[in-house]
Amino acid sequence: MYIKIDDLTGHQVISLVKEHLHSMTLMSPPESIHALGLERLRKPEITFWSAWEGDELAGCGALKELDSRHGEIKSMRTSASHLRKGVAKQVLQHILEEAGKRGYERLSLETGSMASFEPARKLYESFGFQYCEPFADYVEDPNSVFMTKKL
Repeated sequence: MYIKIDDLTGHQVISLVKEHLHSMTLMSPPESIHALGLERLRKPEITFWSAWEGDELAGCGALKELDSRHGEIKSMRTSASHLRKGVAKQVLQHILEEAGKRGYERLSLETGSMASFEPARKLYESFGFQYCEPFADYVEDPNSVFMTKKL
């Protein structure tokens, strides 16, 4: 698998981000959706990566700089045709390595509290993320859980 910084202009990446946003609307009420659309993912404080197997998009993930010591994982998504192949693990490992290179002391994330988000929570737990209070601009929300990892 090849992971690269992506400018979010390719049709496969645009489709995957739109699919990600649409799936969030099916699983979460509007006030609990924190997934970012294409324009917000193109902000300078966000680095977006796409993961490829040949010419097929396997998944994506992003890293948002909250401050010089703290980053947030955003937009983790695996393409439906690549589920259960370890794509998310590889993208998450890549983001963790980049956070380390940047000198971050902590990496945090928000994900859903519902059963459909259990695989994501288990993945983050397996990488040593622990549940925490809301961070940055997040507030308590029964539909969200917050996780963090000291690097």
